[in-house]
Amino acid sequence: MLILGLETSCDETGIALYDNKKDSLLAHSLFSQADQHAIYGGVVPELASRDHIRRIIPLVEEVTKNAKCSQRDIEGVAYTAGPGLFGSLLVGATFAKFFALGLNIPVLGINHMEGHLLAPMLEKDKPEFPFIALLVSGGHTLLVRVDGLGCYRILGESLDDAVGEAFDKVSRMLDLGYPGGPFVASLAEYGDPNRYRFPRPMLDRPGLDFSFSGLKTHVLGVIKKRRQEKPLDEKEKADIARGFEDAAIESLVVKCKRALKQEKIYTLVIGGGVGANRRLRSVLTLELENLGIKTFYPSPKFCTDNGAMIAFVGAHRISAGERDQLGSTPHAKWSLEDLKSLPSEQ
Repeated sequence: MLILGLETSCDETGIALYDNKKDSLLAHSLFSQADQHAIYGGVVPELASRDHIRRIIPLVEEVTKNAKCSQRDIEGVAYTAGPGLFGSLLVGATFAKFFALGLNIPVLGINHMEGHLLAPMLEKDKPEFPFIALLVSGGHTLLVRVDGLGCYRILGESLDDAVGEAFDKVSRMLDLGYPGGPFVASLAEYGDPNRYRFPRPMLDRPGLDFSFSGLKTHVLGVIKKRRQEKPLDEKEKADIARGFEDAAIESLVVKCKRALKQEKIYTLVIGGGVGANRRLRSVLTLELENLGIKTFYPSPKFCTDNGAMIAFVGAHRISAGERDQLGSTPHAKWSLEDLKSLPSEQ
């Protein structure tokens, strides 16, 4: 089936066409609103919704043109139905349903986090089930056991701030920019790893849950203290960024190793925007290779929100017979554990 994928969960409009008969992504396009929201230091939901309305039709036209196909060739529509900003989700859901209705083709809402979880399946080197997934996207930090498509069990999650939110907040503290992850990571490259050792929350406790609020508060305290002494120069900012990044990454790495050992699984998948962090990839790969564990990542372009991952999941679920009712609504919150599992042959 040729599936159109629509991603509008937050501040990026992503459109893609995926052909599951050929197991091929035919075309994809993405428009990021980051510059529009940067002046506010974070996403403004109303502005995000309005921009999705402006972008969605031109991007669908661009993708179908790049795929060298007609919109009438499309056999199903998959859209992000949650979790996310309700207004933004509603734009994608409304467009998807009326587009599908006009062509008399099936339409299905897809869980955004399932898209991130399965994004590495878009690569040539694909992980095999079962595996452990670390999902670090936006407001989510999750460790998930994956036994098949739709067979998910959450092993651990953040009890407060997600790691991506912590990166954004530290970026604001240092007057860097939005979204914070790339700015903090770039600056940390020049930082002294021995200057600051910030706390690694919850590593001294059993279990697989995360906490980043205390780390963020500790960094804020250090920044305030240093600014009382003198204005922060770029070297001081770089050292703080490096200390924070090292602490956040160690927290993620230790919990990943615990989950893999607990579940006796030797494959780890990383999904979500923070998964593009180069130091996280480097540390995880190095430490896990020594334990005989293989790591899988999506391409950096598929770490952030994108239509390709939604089209991929939609192709499998629609092919398995799943359909939306016309009156179904998006979900601002939607757990992976609530999803329907698919037969293994799918």
